[in-house]
Amino acid sequence: MGNGRQREALGYALAAVGLWSTVASAFKISLRYQSPESLLFYAAWASLLFFALLLWKERRFSEAAALIRRYPGRILLLGAINPFIYYLSLFHAYTLLPAQEAQAINYSWGILLALLSVPVLHQKLRRRDLIAGALCYLGVLVIATRGDLLSLHFHNTSGLFYALASTLLWALYWLFNTRIEAEPLPLLFLNFLVGTLLLTLYLLLSGTGITFPPLAGLSGALYVGLFEMGITFVLWLKALKLASHTATVSNLIYLSPFLSLLFIHFIVGEEIFPSTVVALGLILGGLWIQNSKR
Repeated sequence: MGNGRQREALGYALAAVGLWSTVASAFKISLRYQSPESLLFYAAWASLLFFALLLWKERRFSEAAALIRRYPGRILLLGAINPFIYYLSLFHAYTLLPAQEAQAINYSWGILLALLSVPVLHQKLRRRDLIAGALCYLGVLVIATRGDLLSLHFHNTSGLFYALASTLLWALYWLFNTRIEAEPLPLLFLNFLVGTLLLTLYLLLSGTGITFPPLAGLSGALYVGLFEMGITFVLWLKALKLASHTATVSNLIYLSPFLSLLFIHFIVGEEIFPSTVVALGLILGGLWIQNSKR
């Protein structure tokens, strides 16, 4: 029975990892047809409707109502970060940088999470955290200079800023999540409800407006909303719930960035820079050091 559950968990986890590996390509292709704001608008609404459907099916709207009454300020903050400001920053990074570089930098959020846990959660800073951070941000530097470290010439400073800002926002989002005792699904629904409404208000009041993208752009936005933000999350949660050995399932996430590079090369058509592969190895090496023996 245990082995059967573990195999089922691995199946769900591999499906989630496979789908997550496609989203960097989906971001880049979708952004050919629309602005980051437009992509986020349609993706966020698709994800919000998906989470609402799940809550309705499981009859759990009362949990969401209880959460908003208990944590109104925190839920407003979390929704402002994710999906609103975080994904705007991330999509701007993908607009300005090659997909391979944006997705590699995005993986460095885990290191930043550990470093920010020291002042925010009063955790102890370990020597392995410093080593991991140094390796990780060496990898970011390799990406930014495309391997020419001595020149310190950044190929796209704005893109690098947006990519690093997204890692900071994502790390803060998970740190603030620790302040709320809640089941993931109702909390995510509220995050997307708040964030999507804030985004809609921003588009209407800033003069950016809501535009209707071509069919290819709209299809990409729906794909991103369902498979980056929605269905894949449910698959991953199911995998973790079924797994008798959680570490075995969790470690599969390390496959995602390398699978993603294959999709970026063959679907987006980017030539993969040697510097990206080296940088990704440094970033993932830093993450492995940080999480070993934890």
